[in-house]
Amino acid sequence: MQHFWDQRSDQAARQAAAGRSDAGARSQVTGGLHMNEIIALAKDIVRDAGCLDGHIHIRATLELPGYYRPEKKWDLLVLVDSHLVAAIEFKAQVGPSFGNNANNRAEEAVGVAEDLWTAYREGRLGKSVIAPLIGYAFILEDCAAVHKPLKNAEPHFQVDSVFKRASYAQRYEWLLRRLMLERKYQAVCLTLATNAKPTVLTHQAEDMTFVKFATQLEGHIRTFLATQKVK
Repeated sequence: MQHFWDQRSDQAARQAAAGRSDAGARSQVTGGLHMNEIIALAKDIVRDAGCLDGHIHIRATLELPGYYRPEKKWDLLVLVDSHLVAAIEFKAQVGPSFGNNANNRAEEAVGVAEDLWTAYREGRLGKSVIAPLIGYAFILEDCAAVHKPLKNAEPHFQVDSVFKRASYAQRYEWLLRRLMLERKYQAVCLTLATNAKPTVLTHQAEDMTFVKFATQLEGHIRTFLATQKVK
């Protein structure tokens, strides 16, 4: 996580030194390197579960066909003998703007899962021994703004009671919990991290810690390998 923050700062500094700058915080992520160490950690978990390096994709050949669109690029894929074993998304949101971005993240997470599972149902994702694990690991900047109770717009109907005066951190927690409840994703993680050096990490939901996420991923890999003679 420290690499995540350091890389974001370095990317913004490189843009400024080169005389160019993206709008807002975009300059901190356009280099595309800030998630590298987190993705590498997930790769280590998959490898330790028994997969070979050739089964794990993290920098290239990350596209999977969709149903509502031609393809979608994931952050980590595990494929063994033409079997899709796991597909993982790593996403983050940092300040200062949380409002519209939070809604966009929710729509994106639901849409990505729906697209993949429909493509899976239609046979676009190859043969299958067991259904793949679809994972979603989310990082939220831990600051005062994400813990402040929020008002709800209810001009016609009342919102779900769990969202009444819920903060952004609580909204994300309910989003991820319901994504698992509806079987859109089989493993989720919600990590809150302060933008500081050293960063401080917390997991407000015991069922969404990184340890549990890693355990679910590792267990799925081991279960798959136990049912499949791997070449």
